[in-house]
Amino acid sequence: MQEKAIKRLIVIEGPTASGKTALSIALAKHFSTVILSADSRQFYQELWIGTAKPSLEERDGIVHYFIDSHSIQEEFTAAQFEKAANEVLTTEFQQHDNIILVGGSGMFIDALCNGLDEIPANKELREALTLELEEKGLEILLEELKERDPEFYTQVDQKNPVRVLRAIEVIRLTGKTFTEMRKASKKEHPFEIVRFIIEHDREKLYERINLRVDLMMQQGLLAEVQCVYEFKTLNALRTVGYSELFDFLDGKTTLDEAVELIKQNSRRYAKRQLTWFRKHTDAHLIPFDTQEKMLLMVVNELTKI
Repeated sequence: MQEKAIKRLIVIEGPTASGKTALSIALAKHFSTVILSADSRQFYQELWIGTAKPSLEERDGIVHYFIDSHSIQEEFTAAQFEKAANEVLTTEFQQHDNIILVGGSGMFIDALCNGLDEIPANKELREALTLELEEKGLEILLEELKERDPEFYTQVDQKNPVRVLRAIEVIRLTGKTFTEMRKASKKEHPFEIVRFIIEHDREKLYERINLRVDLMMQQGLLAEVQCVYEFKTLNALRTVGYSELFDFLDGKTTLDEAVELIKQNSRRYAKRQLTWFRKHTDAHLIPFDTQEKMLLMVVNELTKI
């Protein structure tokens, strides 16, 4: 009797500018499969340059889910992503034994791989926190998060008020940290999950980030930001690469200062991503190299499992 083929979700994660996109496409070609994106900014149709979204040419005919799937005017949460991504996997695993998940948004990756607990919510408290945010600013709430849940504070995107507010909402509701609530249980899946993290020398990674920002500016990031300026208060746009240029357009900084801030904030974001990924002790570390060598390392590792 022929053994049933193992179904595997191959996760390629790493900080911004680490080379995840190219490696995931090479893997998808190798396995003749599809890719699910777990990048919380590439979901949005209106954002291209500042999200480093792979072009149609780069995708090279590989089907990508969750790129251009939503408008910036639609909120798309980790819980919604978990549900939608599991539906895609159920369908695609009927045709493929291996599927690729790629991204740098640790919360979305973990939502799919680990599942989300039934974490309580309170509409009235959320509204009160939103008012607090408007009146006092994000820094005050970040200080509270740092004091009450230092672990999540080091991992969260500190420029994303939605995630900060959600964590504080849970803390005030339950008296427990958001970290505790999220670790309560792990969902079982009808497929194996194999994680790979692309490793970089820190200084070389920062050089790649700086070069990427310069390239984005050359490609027209400022014009892209001008096109979405009227939506600048939306949560989807409170993010690195857009916030800094909104400040320039508002006359708060010079263009050169804004570009330097994008680089600085991108490096800080990469540092937080690395902190998040260090939790994944079951992940295989892949030293950054040529696309061909990294592909070979991943494929060889998979044959051992």
